[in-house]
Amino acid sequence: MNHTNISSEGTHSKLIGYLLWLFGFLGAHRFYYGKPVTGTIWFFTFGLLGIGWLIDLFLIPAMDRQADLRFQAGPINYSLAWLLLTFLGVLGIHRFYQEKWLTGILYLCTFGVFGLGVLYDFWTLNDQISMRHTERGIFGG
Repeated sequence: MNHTNISSEGTHSKLIGYLLWLFGFLGAHRFYYGKPVTGTIWFFTFGLLGIGWLIDLFLIPAMDRQADLRFQAGPINYSLAWLLLTFLGVLGIHRFYQEKWLTGILYLCTFGVFGLGVLYDFWTLNDQISMRHTERGIFGG
């Protein structure tokens, strides 16, 4: 399957980061940029009572650069996968996009394995995609 990259450079997009920042009091942008611990803290504290959320408005460019350096580029678009997870995760659409057909069907039939699978993917999606890209690079496809 040929996946196109929404952003012209790097693995992550500042535009998507800022869109997710709108939901940042729930930590969405922090999960997107590979910061699951602080994403979880933001989720349970509503962005550190809004203060951390406002500060993140200025930190997103740095988080974007760090994510671009940390994660392996390849055919699966991180931004699209994150949008699918964020808005359709319980249906497993992000898993179908990654060509993980069996778990995609499982998520579809179990409401994202009762939400726990979606939570797991919020913590690990960047690494899942990066590993997939590394494997394709090593094994040639």
